[in-house]
Amino acid sequence: MVKTLQEIAALLDAKWHGEGSQEITGVRGIEEAGPRDITLVASPKYRKKLSVTRAGAVIQSEREQPLYKNVILVGDPYAALARLLSLFYPEDPSTGGGETTAFIDATAVVSPDAVIYPQVYVGKRVRVERGAVLYPGVYVGNDSVIGEETIIYPQVTIYRRSLIGRRVIIHAGVVIGSDGFGFANPGVNNLKIPQVGFVQIDDDVEIGANTTIDRGTLGRTWIQRGTKIDNLVMIAHNVVIGENAVIVAQVGLAGSAKLGNSVIVGGQAGVVGHITVGDRVMVAARSGVHKDVSPGEVVAGSPHLPHRQWLKKEAQLARISELREMVLSLKQRVEELEGRLVK
Repeated sequence: MVKTLQEIAALLDAKWHGEGSQEITGVRGIEEAGPRDITLVASPKYRKKLSVTRAGAVIQSEREQPLYKNVILVGDPYAALARLLSLFYPEDPSTGGGETTAFIDATAVVSPDAVIYPQVYVGKRVRVERGAVLYPGVYVGNDSVIGEETIIYPQVTIYRRSLIGRRVIIHAGVVIGSDGFGFANPGVNNLKIPQVGFVQIDDDVEIGANTTIDRGTLGRTWIQRGTKIDNLVMIAHNVVIGENAVIVAQVGLAGSAKLGNSVIVGGQAGVVGHITVGDRVMVAARSGVHKDVSPGEVVAGSPHLPHRQWLKKEAQLARISELREMVLSLKQRVEELEGRLVK
């Protein structure tokens, strides 16, 4: 594909500066870009590289003066980058496997416009809607629904009665609807509590590789519209995550935790069960959230604290060796003074 700078600006509804006829054939990083590539300059650390880059053009914020000879000026450089990557590097259309070894139960309803690859299992009373793509090794349990244009990558396991919305992306190795971790008399006889609920994944959710989402003990585990979940995340039974949340890798959410809309949880953070995290809360990486968090708060640390308070605590901890030496010195001086008074 070849697009001129001026054509790209028109596609992005953006302003441009420089040579409008400059041809662009790809998008690459600032260090690898060649004379026919466009690259991104969205942070100060990349500006110093503009003097050595060979890029034909750059994408930058419209809030700054043009930084390069050929520039696309946009409000959100990362959003513009996403659109250009989709334009220059479209996904290959899915075509299925022709002679297939897929198993589709006779009671399942599969749209003729869905793509089912070899070695897929589709259970009883499953519904697979138009444009859905199931890659090799996908298992879909009984009474589940796969919505329109949803993409399920290889080796995904979807247990019974799971409801998957439209345009959902589920990456390889994900497990949806496995039993929640529920036992009576834990540590004594560990009597298993049957997990008879289900999982509901709403439209436009993306779930990263090897993430696990447990079914509800009763009722549902619910991931709401537009939420993005990274790789290796653990979501326990009856968790509710609101709309447009972002859950980063290696996060663990314990049973019945409720996260609001637009919550962001940093990597390796943990949230205990049966608490509520309000809308627009930001949880820093490796935090331990142990009680309710009010809407709009930014928290960090384990156990969590308001972010400013945590920063002060960390600054004090960094001086602990210095403070220890000071206390020991003061102790020694006090002992010396006491010794003089006794004499």
